[in-house]
Amino acid sequence: MICTLCLSACSDLLDIPQHGVLDYNTYYQTDDQILSANVAMYLEVRGWEFNAKLCKAMFTDDFWAGGSMRGDNTDLEHLNEFTFDAEQDYIQAMFTTFYTLIYKANVILGHVDENGSEMARMARAEAKVFRAFAYFDLKTMWGNPPLVDHELSPSEYNVPNGTDEQLWGLMEQDLTEAISSGALVEKTSVNDKETWRVTKQFAQALLGKVYLWQGKNAEAAAQFDAIVNSGKYKLFDDYETLFRIENKHNCESMFESNRVHDDNDSFQNFSMYGLMTNWRMDKMNWPSDTPIMNTGWGFRVPTKSLYDDFVKEEGVDGYRLNCSLKTLDQITNELGITLKSPVIGEGYFMWKLRILASERGMGNDFVYAANTLWMRYAEVLLCGAEAHLAAGNAGKAAEYLNMIRTRAHLPAKSTVTLADIKIEKRLELFGEGTRFQDLLRWGEGSKMADNGKEYPLLQVNGQVSWVSCGNPTYGFKSGKHEKLPYPATEIRLNSALEQNPGY
Repeated sequence: MICTLCLSACSDLLDIPQHGVLDYNTYYQTDDQILSANVAMYLEVRGWEFNAKLCKAMFTDDFWAGGSMRGDNTDLEHLNEFTFDAEQDYIQAMFTTFYTLIYKANVILGHVDENGSEMARMARAEAKVFRAFAYFDLKTMWGNPPLVDHELSPSEYNVPNGTDEQLWGLMEQDLTEAISSGALVEKTSVNDKETWRVTKQFAQALLGKVYLWQGKNAEAAAQFDAIVNSGKYKLFDDYETLFRIENKHNCESMFESNRVHDDNDSFQNFSMYGLMTNWRMDKMNWPSDTPIMNTGWGFRVPTKSLYDDFVKEEGVDGYRLNCSLKTLDQITNELGITLKSPVIGEGYFMWKLRILASERGMGNDFVYAANTLWMRYAEVLLCGAEAHLAAGNAGKAAEYLNMIRTRAHLPAKSTVTLADIKIEKRLELFGEGTRFQDLLRWGEGSKMADNGKEYPLLQVNGQVSWVSCGNPTYGFKSGKHEKLPYPATEIRLNSALEQNPGY
C-alpha cells in the first residue's frame, strides 16, 4: 500500500481541479489552499467508518458476524472466526486508509509553513494529531508497521518495519508538539456543541492512550487528568439518547466525524455501515409505526456473553443494559416485532447504536446523517482509572470509575480492581471500536478461541440451535493473532517489509 499510495496519491489526494501539473512546492501558500488539504484529512477519517468499525467489531467476543444466513458475507465471517489471511479485503482496506491519512498529514507537514498564518499553524498541529491517530491503530493492531514521516521519493518506496521506539516515539513527539503549539482549538465550555475540529483535549486523550499502551502509567494519568480538570467535558446525562442525531457534539464527545443531513445529496450522507449493522428486518414482522428503520442487513449481532456480563453487573433490569441491548422478548413486547424466519444470533439486538426510522433519509435507506463518534469522555475516564490504578493511585481510579457507574445507575465501589475496570469498559464502550485493542493489550485474545467453531441460529419460537461452521481451524491463535497480517499486496510491493508470524 505504501508503494501504491505514493505512486497514485497525486491523482486522488484532494478534490481540487488541476490544470496541468500541481506543484506542491508552491501550492500551499494561501489559507484557502491550506484549508483544502486540511479538509482532506477530516474526510479521510470519516471514510474509516465502514472498514475500521466493522473489522474491530468482528475481532471481538462481543459480536457474531450475522447477516441473512451463513455465507452472506464470507469476508466478515473470516474476520469474526479468525480464519483470514493476508489476502483479506477488509484488512487491506483498513491498512490502506490509515496510510492514506498519514500521507495527507505528511503533505501538510512537508509543504505548509510552520511560521505561517493561524490557519497554517492549526493545519500543521491537526496533521500531527491525525498522523498519531492513524499510527496508534497501526501499531496496536499490526505491531511494527513501516514508519513514514515524510513524503517518500521513489528511492524510498521500500520501507522496512518500524521499531517500537520509532513508532511510539513519533506518536509521542507529534502529540506533544501539537498540544504545546497553542494552535489546536478547545471547546469554549462543557455546553459547547459547535466546536467540531480536533481539540487539544482529544490530542491529550490520544497521548494518554499512547502512554498507557506502553505502560507509562503516571504519564498517561497526567494526560487524562488534564482533560478532566479542564472542565470542558462531562458525561451526558441520558445514556438512552446519547447516540441520537440530535445530540451530536454533546458534552461527552471528544471527537466525531461530521455528516450534514441533506436528502438531496445522498453521497454526502452515504452510510453503508449503518445499513450493514441495522437489524435484519427482512427476517422480521414489524408494525408500520415501529421506531426502528425497517431496512437492515443484520451484521454485528450481539453475543450472549456480552449480555450475560451486563446482567452479572447490573441485573436484568439494569439501566445501561436496557439502553444498550434488547432481547427478542423485549422487542416483541415493547415494539410488536416478531421473527418470521430464523436469523443468526442468540436473541439479542443492538439498541445503543440503533437507527431510528425518523433518522433515515427521505426515501433512501443509505442516507443517514449520524456522525461517526471516535472517542468520548467515558473512555477518557476509564483509561484514566486504569492508568491511576497501575500507577498506585487507587483512590483516583475509583473516583473515575464511579463516575461511569453513577451514570449507569450503579452503586459506587469503595475499592477498584483491574477486573472492575475491564468489565466496565466492555459494557460502557461495546461497539465503539476499543475492545479488540484492549484484549490484545491485556493478553486476553483467548476469549475469542472458539470463534468460528459454531454459530447460533435464532428460531422463530425464540429457541437457539447451534450449527457447525465447518472450519478445520478457527478462533484466535496465540502467537499469531496478536498481530494482523500485512496485506499481501504490500508484501509483494515492498521488499523490505517483513510479514508478521503465522501468515
